[in-house]
Amino acid sequence: MTLNSESPKPTPRWRFWVPIVFQTALILAVPAKAVYTQLTGKTVILQTVPVDPYELLRGYSQTLRYDISRQNSLSKLPGWEELPKQQPNGNNFALIEPGTRFYVILAAPTKPTLGKLPQAWKPVAVSTQRPSQLPANQVALKGLAEKGFIQYGLETYYIPEDQRQQINADLGATRQANSTQSPPTAPQTNPTQSSQTPPVVMEIKVNAQGDAVPVSLWARVGEASDQKIRNYRF
Repeated sequence: MTLNSESPKPTPRWRFWVPIVFQTALILAVPAKAVYTQLTGKTVILQTVPVDPYELLRGYSQTLRYDISRQNSLSKLPGWEELPKQQPNGNNFALIEPGTRFYVILAAPTKPTLGKLPQAWKPVAVSTQRPSQLPANQVALKGLAEKGFIQYGLETYYIPEDQRQQINADLGATRQANSTQSPPTAPQTNPTQSSQTPPVVMEIKVNAQGDAVPVSLWARVGEASDQKIRNYRF
């Protein structure tokens, strides 16, 4: 008596390759998006507000905030009333509902700054929808409301240790030199606004969709009588 048995059919190769290709595409999507923004984005300058004014960059993962990270700095702009708000909590200022995505419209400075620290772009409006048309001197930056602040995807990033140490050394020396030359002043109620904190701005690229990537830091360093503008590229 002969038994007929069928050998199992081999698994089609596409079932093996399709998941790998899909996962690879997901992994490459983030850097590809950053490269696209670097190549096609518009250069914008943001004014930084360091989390720790006595050391701008700490650890291997640096955290920064900006003037436009604070909701009260945007509350007088056109379009603010249209953003969804939380109920005021013990004060008259209603914060944006966490999780709300919107756009901050920034306008370029009207005067050139040759030989000086680049001027920060100014917020001129906010919008729940990405504007379809903007003047050549304006850009829409995508933001996300979270915990009382606004995130732009520009808050946490990596800087090589040697470069981070150089930046902190330059800024620390500038702060020390200026503090010894300046007369004593009353204590600051807000340490992030210390007059001894060297001016630092962030250069970014913003693409047509409102996404942004950091490009470099600009800082004014040195003694007041001999200050220099330095650019630290990432």
